[in-house]
Amino acid sequence: MIQLLEKLKNYKVILASASERRRQLLKELSIDFEVVVKEFDESFPDNLRGEQIAEYVAASKAKMFTNDIKINELVITADTIVLCDNKILGKPLDKTDALRMLREISGKTHEVITGVAIITGDKITTFTDTTKVTFRDMTDSELNYYIDNYLPFDKAGAYGIQEWIGLAACSSIEGSFYNVMGLPVQKLYSKLCGIVL
Repeated sequence: MIQLLEKLKNYKVILASASERRRQLLKELSIDFEVVVKEFDESFPDNLRGEQIAEYVAASKAKMFTNDIKINELVITADTIVLCDNKILGKPLDKTDALRMLREISGKTHEVITGVAIITGDKITTFTDTTKVTFRDMTDSELNYYIDNYLPFDKAGAYGIQEWIGLAACSSIEGSFYNVMGLPVQKLYSKLCGIVL
């Protein structure tokens, strides 16, 4: 850990994400970084599925920096999707859409998939992590309480696992909890070690 942190001092680390959760997690890894956010169209080819989608979008975000990145810079991008019954649940448009999504995952197991890309110089390293999350059956009054009080409109699948709904309704998690928050930090740490050490 100390060796990685020392090596990263030779880089300007950039997190290309507006997500407060990702910023929090990267900060807790004791990595110094700056945030640079670029407008991005998160569309993807229709033939992609699951992990391919998250990795494609993360890599596409990283490629936006290829003309700007300097020799001593390292850029991290990420994209998280929620997959339930083979349907992608993105960020909800409004309360009605959020309620629809939460009804879909209520009482079921769904997958949270995060794609990550790391760009240094002319090299892009990509990877994904998948976590299976199970929610108990939830009532509409519970779902409405959560939506009204936590406004999860900036979150894939219309929920944040670290919020009330995760405490009250998540019955099991198989895989990385932090991946569900939006950044698989253990895998990211390992990849950074492979890149800079």
